[in-house]
Amino acid sequence: MAIKTYNPTSPARRGMTSQDFDGITTKKPLKSLLAVKIRGNGRNNQGRITVRHKGGGAKKFYRIVDFRMEAGLTATVEQIEYDPNRSARIARIKDNNGKYHYILAANGMRVGQVIKSGDDAPIETGNLLSLKAIPTGSTIYEIEMTPGSGAKMVRSAGNSAQLLAKDGDYAQVRLPSGEVRLVHLTCTARIGGVGNIKHQNIKIGSAGRNRRKGIRPSVRGVVMNAVDHPHGGGDGGRHGIGGGKNHGTSPKTPWGQKTLGFKTRRRKGTSQFIVRSRHQAKRR
Repeated sequence: MAIKTYNPTSPARRGMTSQDFDGITTKKPLKSLLAVKIRGNGRNNQGRITVRHKGGGAKKFYRIVDFRMEAGLTATVEQIEYDPNRSARIARIKDNNGKYHYILAANGMRVGQVIKSGDDAPIETGNLLSLKAIPTGSTIYEIEMTPGSGAKMVRSAGNSAQLLAKDGDYAQVRLPSGEVRLVHLTCTARIGGVGNIKHQNIKIGSAGRNRRKGIRPSVRGVVMNAVDHPHGGGDGGRHGIGGGKNHGTSPKTPWGQKTLGFKTRRRKGTSQFIVRSRHQAKRR
């Protein structure tokens, strides 16, 4: 995939870049694998906004991606498609039972390629195996966190993880963030890395393009009134975080919770499988 640039016909176009879609082989998704996507616009089941800056955007259908293929299947890649719901490309495959699936397209995956699942599958790009059957040092993606739950980790464009070691019932996997995590050996993963590797180089360029993605504008707390945000207020002109009497205090969320170094994690049990945190990896 290459990056497409534009002539500077306007200030927005000057720095804008996009994908050229060269690797996509069809524009028509399979209707049987589409689902209506209900927009939540950042609201919970009570209608309250729990995630800010969401709303609007272009209409789109959800593609049903299979993150837990059963073992023993052999499938052929028929199309590489665009998915508006994720950064990665998806591949339409047809298995030996005549059933269609969508899977994440690996880097280098092509039409006509044969994909296999199961521990007896060869160590080739796109094949799905359990971690106990994958050689140490392999590059993997689409990793399960618990056996049979379906892939949860390493699913976005250009990402890949590395299988570092196996000890007892668990394997050590280095994730894209640098975190080293224990994953049970019966969990599955695909060989290779997620495709569309240049996705991170795309420049949005204009505010309207973000609105079409369903992203609404954000406003800095420091320019709000004191009643609206802990950073707001002040006697005119520029002022620091807090403003007024709170000038110089630590940064806070709109609800007064401290940020930048203040630990808010409550579920300490979720750290039991982390061998090396992503923060330790950054200090190396």
